[in-house]
Amino acid sequence: MIKVGMDISQIAHFGGVPVYTRELSSNLQKQKTLEMVYFFSSLRRTYHGSLKGVKKFKLPPALFEMLFNRLRNVGIEHFIGPIDIFHSSDWTQPPSKAKKVTTYHDVVPLKYPQWSHPKITAVQRRRLRIVESEIDMVICVSESTKKDLLTISRIPKEKTVVIYEGVSEIFKPQDIKVIKDFKKRYDLPEEFVLAIGGVGERRNLKRVKEASKNYKLIISGMDIPWVSYEELPLLYSSARVLFYPSFYEGFGLPIIESMASGIPVITSNVSSMPEAGGDAAIYVNPEDAGEMEGKLKEVMENKSLREELIKKGFTQAKKFSWQKCAEETSEVYRRLLER
Repeated sequence: MIKVGMDISQIAHFGGVPVYTRELSSNLQKQKTLEMVYFFSSLRRTYHGSLKGVKKFKLPPALFEMLFNRLRNVGIEHFIGPIDIFHSSDWTQPPSKAKKVTTYHDVVPLKYPQWSHPKITAVQRRRLRIVESEIDMVICVSESTKKDLLTISRIPKEKTVVIYEGVSEIFKPQDIKVIKDFKKRYDLPEEFVLAIGGVGERRNLKRVKEASKNYKLIISGMDIPWVSYEELPLLYSSARVLFYPSFYEGFGLPIIESMASGIPVITSNVSSMPEAGGDAAIYVNPEDAGEMEGKLKEVMENKSLREELIKKGFTQAKKFSWQKCAEETSEVYRRLLER
């Protein structure tokens, strides 16, 4: 039995990293060869999940960032006890006597600091220096992220591995009546193009608006509030298409979640998005608003194309699962201890 400590503090937040943390930690607990213990600290939220072995602390992330990334005089074992492996979050890199694993979801603060808050960029630079000198294995969520990380860091290639993220079983086509009620609750139009909002210019929203001018456009996080994770399948299923021509993603969870929910996807032909979309998405140059507009028109108005994309999307989404992600992560732990 391998005893693994894992920092799940990101669950307190919103976005792709918390989804990864929640789904992976839950599926790792089902691995019979692992004994899991979890570190959770947040001032925002109290942990109310179903994981066993959660060590809870009500302290701010800034304090642990100072303690683990700067002072570095207290090990994670002080909080969670002895372990064989410690899997850190993307925020802190605490000292540990155990083998150390971390996950890189993207390198936005390091490669594109103009798209990040200066505080986040500073934390990530400090943490990277520790990772470069101490880490035993880095999990990257796409080949694109791995390539970028190797470019901007001194981490050896042999200390990196790609393990794709998954798509939860809650993402599937939704009942028509439930969709109708959802649209009424959020005052959504009968037919609309869905885009995903975000901080800075990374989501390419200026061109999204320009290319969507002939259709009703709903930007999640702007035109409607961020919906809960449990409501995301309804949001996807309510839309005519996911329009996701981002400049950069570490993986692209909305792509496979939308496909599993039964809607076509238009996304960018750069970074990790072709890895997530496979042959089931329509790809565009995110710099070319004219091409984006043309492809959107095709998907919105060509019924046979829509049906083909939806069918391919179901097949593509099935390639990704959190169970598979957990099994491959468990194998990383096992191989580290055999060295």
